[in-house]
Amino acid sequence: VMVWLRRCTHYLFIVVVAVNSTLLTINAGDYIFYTDWAWTSYTVFSISQTLMLIVGATYYLTFTGVPGTATYYALIMAVYTWIAKGAWFSLGYPYDFIVTPVWLPSAMLLDLVYWATKKNKHSLILFGGVLVGMSLPLFNMVNLITVADPLETAFKYPRPTLPPYMTPIEPQVGKFYNSPVALGAGAGAVLACTFAALGCKLNTWTYRWMA
Repeated sequence: VMVWLRRCTHYLFIVVVAVNSTLLTINAGDYIFYTDWAWTSYTVFSISQTLMLIVGATYYLTFTGVPGTATYYALIMAVYTWIAKGAWFSLGYPYDFIVTPVWLPSAMLLDLVYWATKKNKHSLILFGGVLVGMSLPLFNMVNLITVADPLETAFKYPRPTLPPYMTPIEPQVGKFYNSPVALGAGAGAVLACTFAALGCKLNTWTYRWMA
């Protein structure tokens, strides 16, 4: 009984973390609407996606102990996102927010580290965290390249709740120094290690609860 209780708890955790990861990243493509602060929003959203991906992927990876499950987790997130965006599309929103599965290559790197270091948890946290943190903002730029022109999209799908006095007359560009990708990668590399450690710790806590 305890074995099945433990397994069910793990699977419940995986579903909960995957759903919440998706919900927190679901609007991460919304920076195409923020024409005034596109780069700033891009950086913040890149970091949020990095952290949500790595905490769930690391948890799932260390739970199964099988290299490849991090990529599978990223695929779950991608599919959830496509479904949710499909629902948004039916409400009249553009579908080309996040249709590119940008989490997959970063998750593949996480799997590769776990496999190459012979399932060393500390190497996974350090090397995996740095690789995911540095790679995702780069892959996320694919979203900007593949989505429709931001201004065109913003005027085609105006915010229904935007009052007239809030309508931008002359868009200003919000910048984080020079490169939003570099800043997102730098911050992501540091923070992702912490969240990878959290993903590992979630396993320990679950086993203690179920003991």
